[in-house]
Amino acid sequence: MVRRSVLEQIYKEMMSIRVRLDDIENNFSKINPPPMPMTESNLISLPDHLRKTYMIVMSKGECDAVQVSNLTGRCRAVESNYLNQLSRMGWLNKRRISKVVYFRSSHTVNSPLQNLKAKHEIVSTRNVC
Repeated sequence: MVRRSVLEQIYKEMMSIRVRLDDIENNFSKINPPPMPMTESNLISLPDHLRKTYMIVMSKGECDAVQVSNLTGRCRAVESNYLNQLSRMGWLNKRRISKVVYFRSSHTVNSPLQNLKAKHEIVSTRNVC
């Protein structure tokens, strides 16, 4: 009797913790910081193996380690490690839905055309004065 009631209390407490964790995860997944501008030189500064993983995520928009590993031909565990490295470095954002962790870019890449337009705007504002 006593043993069963203790187990029931532990189970109720675990369920309560699970509900609170789900609420915390939902609150964090709603946070979307504005993307940071990124130049091509920053992308080139990444090691080749991380750059390949990052470019896959950029092309897909949002994906998990299994999807990335299918496209790169590398093992899922390796891709998971690379994706987590990129996340810690601030290159990717990650969110967890159930057991799957999805990664997406936390930057916007400026194309050479956008860089040229930005340089032109700087030059044109200098000539105004």
